[in-house]
Amino acid sequence: MRKIECVILDWAGTAVDYGCFAPVAAFVKSFAAIGVPVTAAETRTYMGLTKIEEIRALFNLERVSRAFREKYGRGYDEKDVQACYERFQEEVYATLADYAAPIPGVVDTVNALRAEGIRFGSTTGYTRKMMDIVIPAAEKYGYKVDNCVTSDEVPAGRPFPYMIYRNMIDLAIPSVDCVVKCGDTIADIKEGVNAKAWTVGVVTGSNELALTQDEVAAMDAAGLEGRKAEVRRRMLEAGAHYVIDNMTELPRVIEEINNKLN
Repeated sequence: MRKIECVILDWAGTAVDYGCFAPVAAFVKSFAAIGVPVTAAETRTYMGLTKIEEIRALFNLERVSRAFREKYGRGYDEKDVQACYERFQEEVYATLADYAAPIPGVVDTVNALRAEGIRFGSTTGYTRKMMDIVIPAAEKYGYKVDNCVTSDEVPAGRPFPYMIYRNMIDLAIPSVDCVVKCGDTIADIKEGVNAKAWTVGVVTGSNELALTQDEVAAMDAAGLEGRKAEVRRRMLEAGAHYVIDNMTELPRVIEEINNKLN
């Protein structure tokens, strides 16, 4: 009997950091420091990529590259990208531990599925040095995975599938048919699709929804459902097999996948 043996979760916006605010704040501050501001919405467009690749993508935005040229009288180059990345790292290292609280429902769901024999891997756009801060901070809240592969430990990060494959090797998972990849960004969805794994998008607390818990609580039901519906649409169009409202729905999805496998 075939069944799901491994769930591979993203970190910020999926398992911890409700709304995925730690990297957003660091990107905004690092570009503000060079006098070429980017908006939170612009940073969220590329969330899930490796952080250096997101900085390259932001520099490459027509508005941003034009603003850089107007300020400095030249186009940006790789030295500018690397300098901005250095600022980003300084900002994010200072705050990562403050954004390590698990999203509601995550710890209980992980514990329940682990009791059924499911292993938990993880992938991230953060580097290993960044995760050396996040992992112990999250464990203090009771959230723990069996394995974590970072974007600087493989040939390329998302949307490439290498982090998923490395998790499978580390956890001795025999087939992608037995793997669920769950994440909150379009890059997460593409990573799962490219790995040929069962791919699940999660809406509440996600980068794509881009709301704090207080904002979600204060929003009228119709307005909130409209925003969630748009996130679901984008994730399904990116190739997600399932889109769940929150992590407590994951066991039901896994049960449905197990039925399909058999």
